[in-house]
Amino acid sequence: MNDRLRAVCDLMVPVVREMAGLHEYDGQAQDLSPDGVRRGLAAVAHARRGGPALPDAHDESHLSVFEDTLKVQYGELELHRRDPYLHLSNLELTAYDREYAPREQRAEARRRHLEQWPDAVDAAIASLDQVSAPVAGALLGAVRGLAADLRPDREPAAGPALAAHGRLVAHIARAAETGDPDPRLGGEALAALMGSQEGIRADLSDLADEAGRERDRLTALLTESCRALDPSRDLDELIPELLADHPDADGVIPEAARLTEEVIEFTRAKGLVPYLDGDCLVGPAPPSRRWSMAMMTWAAPQEPDAASWYHVTPPEPDWPADEREEWLSVFSRTSLPAITVHEVAPGHFAHGRALRHARGRVRRVLHSLSFCEGWAHYVEEVCLEEGFRARDPRFAIGVALEALVRVTRLSCAIGLHTGALTLDDATHLFMRDAHLAHASAASEARRGTFDAAYGRYTWGKLEIMRLRDRARHAWGADFTLQRFHASLLALGSPPLGLIGSALR
Repeated sequence: MNDRLRAVCDLMVPVVREMAGLHEYDGQAQDLSPDGVRRGLAAVAHARRGGPALPDAHDESHLSVFEDTLKVQYGELELHRRDPYLHLSNLELTAYDREYAPREQRAEARRRHLEQWPDAVDAAIASLDQVSAPVAGALLGAVRGLAADLRPDREPAAGPALAAHGRLVAHIARAAETGDPDPRLGGEALAALMGSQEGIRADLSDLADEAGRERDRLTALLTESCRALDPSRDLDELIPELLADHPDADGVIPEAARLTEEVIEFTRAKGLVPYLDGDCLVGPAPPSRRWSMAMMTWAAPQEPDAASWYHVTPPEPDWPADEREEWLSVFSRTSLPAITVHEVAPGHFAHGRALRHARGRVRRVLHSLSFCEGWAHYVEEVCLEEGFRARDPRFAIGVALEALVRVTRLSCAIGLHTGALTLDDATHLFMRDAHLAHASAASEARRGTFDAAYGRYTWGKLEIMRLRDRARHAWGADFTLQRFHASLLALGSPPLGLIGSALR
């Protein structure tokens, strides 16, 4: 890597290690102490001043966006002082579970990383002096779960690591009790965060209006699809019944595996993505990530090829019956097909395969989350348009329900961080507009306190849809979905402000 890309990656160690497969960072914890962050920012600025522009104009813009957003995130907004999730990612060990290298090599890297937990926790505690009570409360469970699979009897480094972990848990627990009750970033800060990540000006008023229009469109799709399934019943009666139709805990993974084969076969038959090779396995998430119901862990573009994992996590057997039922409703026969399209094909798994073919390290290593999630969300509707399960209105209902959750995230992120909504207000919106039960709605609202840009799913989808309309106009009779998708994915996972390069 050149000095500029290296300096950027040095400030994104957990992300580029796992998502990009830069295993030169194996066994390392990033220095997220106040001094460590200052040094990292200075290194990015120094490399940018002294380094030449990249020969490819798109790649130069792509790298520049990441240089700019790191300055905003760490320099201006100082998110390392208010966001525990950055530090959780820094301590995470599950990247070493993937089979990108021999087991012994990965075990050694894990050991070295675990030995750095005490110093990394001290750095986290030194930095995290602005954690609000709602953010701390929302993440406390994830902080506790971080050490779920540490066993001092198996790993000598686990004892000191667990002691350090206890200090971090205590620090976040205190913040949950005594931290600032106001989690707001503020509208200006939220716009700066979202815009800098994508190389585009984020106008929150425009985005809020767009979210409202998209919610209305999706509500109409949901209403029409429910009517096609059963014209005699209204939404409030039909949707809970559909969500209650799910496999039991033992059946979730087998059903997800069958769906994985189905969506891959459909995507191949339609030619929706340029690459769909490799293996996609299905199984539960590692213990420290059991908070995630469904997620994709792909074979990263900078590592030797191996199987990707579609992690689908059933509820634990000792949970209360009502919590198990609510968790299982996510895997209903209405919702799980759309989730599998999103996570597998033509969604994240297919995107991960394309990333392995992208040209140059900038495109393979630096990933826009808004593009990544926007792509996976966009293809849910592509599959609907292309006739996936065309005879079963439940697929369209599932697509609409998933999309309504995502668009409500965009509305709530803006409302929560500008002060227009309280947590109770946001919870109510998720219940009313996305048809979530109270516990799920409250969880979604709490996520908005620490993941302020979680409106990225809808924003990314809408930008891709707009570009598709432009491509249809520009290419005329030469437009095909195959051509558009291949051109877009050739850019890797670009910031939204740069996706227009696909038309050139």
